[in-house]
Amino acid sequence: MRFRPCIDIHNGKVKQIVGGSLRDEGDSARTNFASELDASFYAELYQRDGLKGGHIIILNSAGSEHYEASRQQALSALSSWPGGMQIGGGITAENAGDYLRAGASHVIVTSYVFRNGSFQRENLDRLAAAVGRERIVLDLSCRKKDGAYYVVTDRWQNFTDMKLDKEVLSELSGMCSEFLIHGVDVEGKRAGMEEELVQMLGEWDGIPVTYAGGIGSLDDLERFRRVSGGTVDVTIGSALDLFGGSIPYETVKKLGG
Repeated sequence: MRFRPCIDIHNGKVKQIVGGSLRDEGDSARTNFASELDASFYAELYQRDGLKGGHIIILNSAGSEHYEASRQQALSALSSWPGGMQIGGGITAENAGDYLRAGASHVIVTSYVFRNGSFQRENLDRLAAAVGRERIVLDLSCRKKDGAYYVVTDRWQNFTDMKLDKEVLSELSGMCSEFLIHGVDVEGKRAGMEEELVQMLGEWDGIPVTYAGGIGSLDDLERFRRVSGGTVDVTIGSALDLFGGSIPYETVKKLGG
């Protein structure tokens, strides 16, 4: 288990939000923390501490009036640590190479490979042809519906028809190098992880997986280690003292990157 840091950018600022509250209409979200520091500050911090493999997420849609400001923040973070972080948010086959050339180690994709609620294999193939499977992280962030976890897309607002289970992970693992999975219903709430989801991810044996969502204390982090079997990497956002929480960054950074 490794700690993977994050930089979430919304309306041109580094923020931590309640994931399920994000709405394109009005570019609104319930905000836990908004930083006065820019994204490059955090990228430089993670570089100094050797925490590779974290992610930068642009939380505005490409049609938002704030999108360009958020994208510029993301690009500044990538240039501050070339090759050190992944980027997601509006990634397509057409622009993925630009982000890699700007310094991203990998591109993170969801919405581009899901259209009208269904998986579009041809779009993922197109992305792989553009940048290579080894540079793709597939974001399978999910919410619970009818007793099962389903992948959600369009900044976590819309359900797809893909039920997330071990069989799906195995099928998709041949098309990317890593998975990033937020438990969206607990994201930003600091009230505990999606335990059933974490257990399933820990039982699956395949490519690297990073989980985010609900870790609110060091006790939660230790429980995560036990439930996942120590095989799943973890991101902590709102609960980290860097972002107004109580979990010491100086402690979790020792988990490595």
